[in-house]
Amino acid sequence: MQPERQKDRLERCRRAVDEEPDRAANHYNLGLALTVSGRVKQAEEAYVKAVELDPELVQAWVNLGGVRMMRWDFDGCLEANRRAVEVDPECTQAHFNMGQAYLYRNEPDKLLECNRRVIELDRDHAAAHYFSAVAALALDNLPAAERHLGRAVELGHTPPPDFVKAMEKAQLERTRQSRITMIEITGASDPDSTKED
Repeated sequence: MQPERQKDRLERCRRAVDEEPDRAANHYNLGLALTVSGRVKQAEEAYVKAVELDPELVQAWVNLGGVRMMRWDFDGCLEANRRAVEVDPECTQAHFNMGQAYLYRNEPDKLLECNRRVIELDRDHAAAHYFSAVAALALDNLPAAERHLGRAVELGHTPPPDFVKAMEKAQLERTRQSRITMIEITGASDPDSTKED
């Protein structure tokens, strides 16, 4: 049996909406088909109709947030995923998506909070550990960043080279600061300094 072509899937989903326009699942399925074909504005409209018909359809809220994220509508993404969490407080994807919106809004404290919730729900969520590391580093919490990055890598996540460089830079800075602190506390002379006669 041949897999259904995307064009045929779209036509089938549109027919279903025409035949039963009051069925939320039909609009949701059309939204999926439109999302896959890159028609995110139309997909957003289909998901909006789905949640109008069935406000309890969690996945439609999540996907609505996802297409809004694709359109760089971070407030809209947050709004939709908050509604998903109202319906299902344990919806991991909704918490993760909210974190992504906060990442793009440059709100590392909220990014960390969202990913903490994801990890509470799924302790082996590699991407949540990675983005927790990103947030922790942005908040100058290097030990937490190292811990989360280590766990993300352990779970198979490959961090981008830019983030690895940022971590290395922070670690070097910590080493430099530790060396200065040790010298100041102990009163020992700096081994690199020249002795005066």
